[in-house]
Amino acid sequence: MREWVVKRRERTRQLIELGGLVVKAGLVDLTDDDRATLYGAFLTVADKLRGEERTNALALWQRKGKRAFEAEQEAREKPR
Repeated sequence: MREWVVKRRERTRQLIELGGLVVKAGLVDLTDDDRATLYGAFLTVADKLRGEERTNALALWQRKGKRAFEAEQEAREKPR
């Protein structure tokens, strides 16, 4: 398979996974699927990551995300 095809598929997969996170976080429903609102929110996050709060914000968001993934996994593994 050609290298550019492999790279395109990898990028497509990455974009699908990132879009899935937007849906999983509930942002699509909370914004009524308003792309301008979502983009503005992402720009706000990017600004924060460019500032002095970068380290603290990353640590906080990483902990919160890991806990959410773990809670979701536990919920899937629990017998009903």
